[in-house]
Amino acid sequence: MDSKKELLAYMVGVSLGDGNLSNPNKRAIRLRITCDNKYPKLIKHIIETLKTLFPKNKVSKINRITSTDISLYSNVLGKILDWKWDKGPKDLQNIKIPEWIKDNTKFTKECLRGLFQTDGSIYKDRDYLMINFVNTSPILVDDIYKLTKKLGYSPNIQKLKQSNGKIKHTIRISKDSQKFIKEINFWKK
Repeated sequence: MDSKKELLAYMVGVSLGDGNLSNPNKRAIRLRITCDNKYPKLIKHIIETLKTLFPKNKVSKINRITSTDISLYSNVLGKILDWKWDKGPKDLQNIKIPEWIKDNTKFTKECLRGLFQTDGSIYKDRDYLMINFVNTSPILVDDIYKLTKKLGYSPNIQKLKQSNGKIKHTIRISKDSQKFIKEINFWKK
């Protein structure tokens, strides 16, 4: 990676996907990223990224039955991620990708990689390679859709109302999916 700013853009994507903010000790904001245990390489990569970005802060790992929580405390997290720990779920806060990421193609690709690695999947449908991204935050989904189009892809969006009343948004990339995987360095292991 060329710079810490690229790592930061990646971490923003990961956090927007599978992260949450809290302040349990009332002293410092806690970022917790919850990862499925099916992806040990991703868990290790996220931990290494956080340690590089926050070398003076402790990065904790808590193993659960089917998932792993990765945690870090820092009072700069709210500013970096542009959402608040005390204002409810991310989708109700209308989280979005920060402008500094949208304005730089390298940062955009890193952020998209973090988002797709957490809330995305790669799969085959009738022998065609497909990529999905699923989230309930309409503004975040709109950002991802526009940035993916800006990179030259033709995503589509499907909406499904869930039993809890929230709308699940799915972005699907079916055309040029292999090219997209390579361009953003998308992997899930």
